[in-house]
Amino acid sequence: YHDGWMPIGRLDLESKGLLLFTRDGQIGNVLTKPGSCIKVYEIWVRGHVTDEHITAAMQGVETAKGVLKALHVEKIGAGGAKTKLRIKIDEGKNRHIRRLFGAMKDPKFGTPLKVLSLNRISIGCFNLDIEIGKWRYLSVDEERVLLGNLQRR
Repeated sequence: YHDGWMPIGRLDLESKGLLLFTRDGQIGNVLTKPGSCIKVYEIWVRGHVTDEHITAAMQGVETAKGVLKALHVEKIGAGGAKTKLRIKIDEGKNRHIRRLFGAMKDPKFGTPLKVLSLNRISIGCFNLDIEIGKWRYLSVDEERVLLGNLQRR
Protein backbone atom coordinates (compact mmCIF):
# COMPACT_ATOMS: atom_id res chain seq x y z
CA TYR A 1 0.00 0.00 0.00
CA HIS A 2 1.17 3.50 -0.78
CA ASP A 3 2.63 5.29 2.26
CA GLY A 4 1.08 2.70 4.58
CA TRP A 5 -2.54 3.48 3.61
CA MET A 6 -4.82 0.43 3.53
CA PRO A 7 -8.51 0.11 2.67
CA ILE A 8 -11.04 -0.74 5.35
CA GLY A 9 -13.06 -3.38 3.57
CA ARG A 10 -13.46 -3.61 -0.17
CA LEU A 11 -15.85 -3.15 -3.06
CA ASP A 12 -15.92 -5.46 -6.06
CA LEU A 13 -15.14 -4.06 -9.48
CA GLU A 14 -18.81 -3.63 -10.39
CA SER A 15 -19.67 -1.70 -7.21
CA LYS A 16 -19.40 1.97 -6.23
CA GLY A 17 -19.48 3.94 -3.06
CA LEU A 18 -17.84 4.82 0.19
CA LEU A 19 -14.42 3.42 1.07
CA LEU A 20 -12.43 4.32 4.16
CA PHE A 21 -8.63 4.12 4.27
CA THR A 22 -6.37 4.10 7.30
CA ARG A 23 -2.75 3.77 8.33
CA ASP A 24 -3.82 2.18 11.63
CA GLY A 25 -4.19 -1.61 11.36
CA GLN A 26 -6.20 -1.75 14.63
CA ILE A 27 -8.88 0.53 13.19
CA GLY A 28 -8.99 -1.54 10.00
CA ASN A 29 -9.31 -4.80 11.92
CA VAL A 30 -12.09 -3.54 14.19
CA LEU A 31 -14.14 -2.04 11.35
CA THR A 32 -13.88 -5.13 9.13
CA LYS A 33 -14.59 -7.69 11.87
CA PRO A 34 -18.05 -9.25 11.26
CA GLY A 35 -20.69 -7.65 13.47
CA SER A 36 -18.58 -4.61 14.33
CA CYS A 37 -19.84 -2.05 11.85
CA ILE A 38 -23.06 -1.57 9.88
CA LYS A 39 -22.71 -0.82 6.18
CA VAL A 40 -25.60 0.55 4.12
CA TYR A 41 -26.05 0.03 0.38
CA GLU A 42 -28.52 1.17 -2.23
CA ILE A 43 -29.00 -1.38 -4.99
CA TRP A 44 -31.04 -1.88 -8.14
CA VAL A 45 -32.20 -5.44 -8.65
CA ARG A 46 -33.43 -6.88 -11.93
CA GLY A 47 -36.63 -8.64 -10.98
CA HIS A 48 -39.70 -8.11 -8.83
CA VAL A 49 -38.58 -8.09 -5.19
CA THR A 50 -41.50 -9.09 -2.98
CA ASP A 51 -42.13 -8.78 0.75
CA GLU A 52 -41.31 -12.51 0.92
CA HIS A 53 -37.88 -11.86 -0.63
CA ILE A 54 -37.25 -9.10 1.91
CA THR A 55 -38.24 -11.35 4.82
CA ALA A 56 -36.08 -14.19 3.47
CA ALA A 57 -33.09 -11.85 3.05
CA MET A 58 -33.34 -10.80 6.70
CA GLN A 59 -33.82 -14.37 7.97
CA GLY A 60 -31.04 -15.86 5.84
CA VAL A 61 -30.87 -17.46 2.42
CA GLU A 62 -28.89 -20.59 1.56
CA THR A 63 -26.39 -19.88 -1.22
CA ALA A 64 -23.54 -21.82 -2.80
CA LYS A 65 -21.25 -20.05 -0.30
CA GLY A 66 -23.39 -20.74 2.79
CA VAL A 67 -26.20 -18.81 4.45
CA LEU A 68 -26.20 -15.07 3.80
CA LYS A 69 -28.49 -12.46 5.31
CA ALA A 70 -29.08 -8.77 5.72
CA LEU A 71 -29.88 -6.91 8.93
CA HIS A 72 -32.49 -4.76 7.21
CA VAL A 73 -33.94 -4.47 3.71
CA GLU A 74 -36.20 -1.63 2.60
CA LYS A 75 -37.86 -1.20 -0.78
CA ILE A 76 -37.29 2.41 -1.85
CA GLY A 77 -38.29 2.36 -5.51
CA ALA A 78 -39.32 0.39 -8.55
CA GLY A 79 -39.40 0.82 -12.28
CA GLY A 80 -40.54 -1.79 -14.77
CA ALA A 81 -39.03 -5.12 -13.79
CA LYS A 82 -36.45 -3.48 -11.50
CA THR A 83 -36.55 -2.81 -7.76
CA LYS A 84 -34.47 -0.33 -5.76
CA LEU A 85 -33.56 -1.41 -2.22
CA ARG A 86 -31.65 -0.08 0.76
CA ILE A 87 -29.74 -2.89 2.51
CA LYS A 88 -27.94 -2.94 5.87
CA ILE A 89 -25.37 -5.61 6.65
CA ASP A 90 -22.83 -6.02 9.44
CA GLU A 91 -20.46 -8.33 7.62
CA GLY A 92 -19.10 -8.22 4.12
CA LYS A 93 -18.41 -11.61 2.68
CA ASN A 94 -17.23 -11.65 -0.93
CA ARG A 95 -20.12 -10.46 -3.16
CA HIS A 96 -22.44 -10.85 -0.15
CA ILE A 97 -25.38 -8.81 -1.45
CA ARG A 98 -25.07 -10.03 -5.04
CA ARG A 99 -25.05 -13.68 -3.91
CA LEU A 100 -27.89 -13.13 -1.42
CA PHE A 101 -30.30 -11.78 -4.02
CA GLY A 102 -28.98 -14.04 -6.79
CA ALA A 103 -30.09 -17.04 -4.71
CA MET A 104 -33.73 -15.90 -4.92
CA LYS A 105 -36.03 -16.09 -7.95
CA ASP A 106 -38.32 -13.54 -9.59
CA PRO A 107 -41.86 -14.81 -8.87
CA LYS A 108 -43.15 -13.63 -12.24
CA PHE A 109 -40.43 -15.07 -14.51
CA GLY A 110 -38.76 -17.74 -12.36
CA THR A 111 -35.31 -16.35 -13.12
CA PRO A 112 -32.73 -15.48 -10.46
CA LEU A 113 -32.80 -11.93 -9.14
CA LYS A 114 -29.72 -9.99 -10.26
CA VAL A 115 -28.11 -6.98 -8.63
CA LEU A 116 -27.57 -4.51 -11.47
CA SER A 117 -25.95 -1.73 -9.46
CA LEU A 118 -24.64 -1.50 -5.93
CA ASN A 119 -23.62 1.70 -4.15
CA ARG A 120 -22.32 1.74 -0.56
CA ILE A 121 -23.70 4.90 1.02
CA SER A 122 -22.42 4.54 4.59
CA ILE A 123 -20.02 2.72 6.86
CA GLY A 124 -20.93 3.02 10.52
CA CYS A 125 -21.55 6.70 11.22
CA PHE A 126 -19.86 7.85 8.00
CA ASN A 127 -22.12 8.77 5.11
CA LEU A 128 -21.10 9.22 1.50
CA ASP A 129 -21.01 13.00 1.13
CA ILE A 130 -18.70 13.59 -1.82
CA GLU A 131 -18.83 12.93 -5.55
CA ILE A 132 -17.81 9.58 -6.99
CA GLY A 133 -14.07 9.51 -7.64
CA LYS A 134 -13.28 12.20 -5.05
CA TRP A 135 -11.71 11.79 -1.63
CA ARG A 136 -11.20 13.74 1.56
CA TYR A 137 -9.64 13.36 4.99
CA LEU A 138 -11.84 12.79 8.02
CA SER A 139 -12.55 15.89 10.07
CA VAL A 140 -11.23 16.04 13.63
CA ASP A 141 -14.79 15.43 14.90
CA GLU A 142 -15.26 12.40 12.61
CA GLU A 143 -11.95 10.95 13.77
CA ARG A 144 -12.95 11.50 17.40
CA VAL A 145 -16.29 9.69 16.86
CA LEU A 146 -14.53 6.79 15.11
CA LEU A 147 -11.91 6.41 17.84
CA GLY A 148 -14.59 6.73 20.54
CA ASN A 149 -16.62 3.93 18.95
CA LEU A 150 -13.51 1.75 18.77
CA GLN A 151 -12.68 2.29 22.43
CA ARG A 152 -16.18 1.15 23.47
CA ARG A 153 -15.62 -2.29 21.87
